[in-house]
Amino acid sequence: MRAFVTTSIAGLESGSILPFTTIERASGRIVGSTSYLAIEPAHKRLEIGSTWITPSHQRSPVNTEAKLLQLTHCFEVLGCNHVEFKPDARNAQSRAALARIGAQEEGTFRAHMVMPDGALRDSVYFSVIAPEWPEVKRRLLRMNARTSSA
Repeated sequence: MRAFVTTSIAGLESGSILPFTTIERASGRIVGSTSYLAIEPAHKRLEIGSTWITPSHQRSPVNTEAKLLQLTHCFEVLGCNHVEFKPDARNAQSRAALARIGAQEEGTFRAHMVMPDGALRDSVYFSVIAPEWPEVKRRLLRMNARTSSA
């Protein structure tokens, strides 16, 4: 965790990363983090990644609301044309969640990253582009409404 925070702070200071803390509203507890990465203002593009949610809050409304807030900021404040996500190909849960919100799978980058244990990771690229944002936003709003009324 110390390395994660140190890297996030260094990225924030250099302008290459904008990290967010995910806080559960009801308790005020920190339950995760997510970041804007690969920020390319000239191309109106960035990545949302380095996302983690504590196991007790996975499959809860927390990440759905975080994605709604971040994507709204990307498209409606920053004027992004393209927001990308790059989950590990082995992370079926993250890939399913991105498909569920309407992000489009674009392909797999093979041997894309070297993991801390030296293993090579394939990354599956997903994206939401500006013309798709209204439908993705409707999906996220419906998902949030279902979970907040339950």
